[in-house]
Amino acid sequence: MIIGSVSENKDIEKRISITPELAKKYLQSGFEIIIESGYGLHINISDDEFIKEGCKIDNRENILKKSKIILQLNLPDESVLSQLKENNILIGNFNSSQNLEKLQKLKTKKIFVFSLELLPRITRAQSMDILSSQANLAGYKAVVDCFAKFKKAIPMMMTAAGTISAAKVLVVGAGVAGLQAIATAKRMGAIVFATDVRMASKEQVESLGGKFLAVEGSENLETDGGYAKEASEEFKKKQEDLLAETLKKIDIVICTALVPGKKAPKIINEKMINGMQAGSIIYDLAASQGGNSDYTKADEVVEKNGITIIGDKNILNKLPVSASNLYAKNLFNFVLNLYDKESNKININMDDEIINKTLVK
Repeated sequence: MIIGSVSENKDIEKRISITPELAKKYLQSGFEIIIESGYGLHINISDDEFIKEGCKIDNRENILKKSKIILQLNLPDESVLSQLKENNILIGNFNSSQNLEKLQKLKTKKIFVFSLELLPRITRAQSMDILSSQANLAGYKAVVDCFAKFKKAIPMMMTAAGTISAAKVLVVGAGVAGLQAIATAKRMGAIVFATDVRMASKEQVESLGGKFLAVEGSENLETDGGYAKEASEEFKKKQEDLLAETLKKIDIVICTALVPGKKAPKIINEKMINGMQAGSIIYDLAASQGGNSDYTKADEVVEKNGITIIGDKNILNKLPVSASNLYAKNLFNFVLNLYDKESNKININMDDEIINKTLVK
């Protein structure tokens, strides 16, 4: 059975779906792998490294013609989608809520589309969880980038000339990205605060050494699947008052709050930003879905009254090697769950919760 992957649009996506290490594992499991020439060259992985592990190099048209399974990151453009054949399997992170019309069109062509952001939050799916693996890196990188840009030292320093106070960091949203941001900031000596609508996050934040900012009398706004759900207007008002006061003493804010399939909640407004100290930085990881902060613009750095607001649409393009390694492993585990080795066939078992939830219907 042949698995193929074609190059992404490198202007917007630097990650790849198959690495040489994972190609070797696919071949050991009985698959063949075909990729385009120069597939990983932009992240210093030569064609020879893939060939050494047993991969074949071919042109795009032949890859799409020969492959049973196509592995990608983003939803390919029409030039690729139009070449997919009946019973092909397309797997990736396709933002199904926003691309539903295109995905439904593929379904009518009897193409099976699995969009892995739809994975259920169950133990068996953890090794396939692309949102968690990528968010972990995003939280880390956001902190590192902010600290590099910040014009003061991060840890407290006691010198003969006097004491330098530790930087204060606020993490908005304590999911996977937020928790990694807390851990990274603490390791580098910052004083860290965090807030989240899910009360279950309090224990996790405190276990990492962060101080959890809880809205008085707040309810637990968590779905059965473990994601945050939209807050009520009353909660938003209480959260706004708490944040406005906290932000006056904060140096760096890392925004990570997202509601799956919806526009990012606007949490830090213009009034709060105006109350922050000049020289402070806001890094908005929710920029691709509208941002958690006023003034956030995707892929732009905005300066407002001495405050820097950074809106990266795809921060993982700054860590493409690490991000590709984790993403490729997630895909490999997902493919193995689909594959019946004895019959050398794909088994789309709708009784399997992982398969059922990720298949675009």
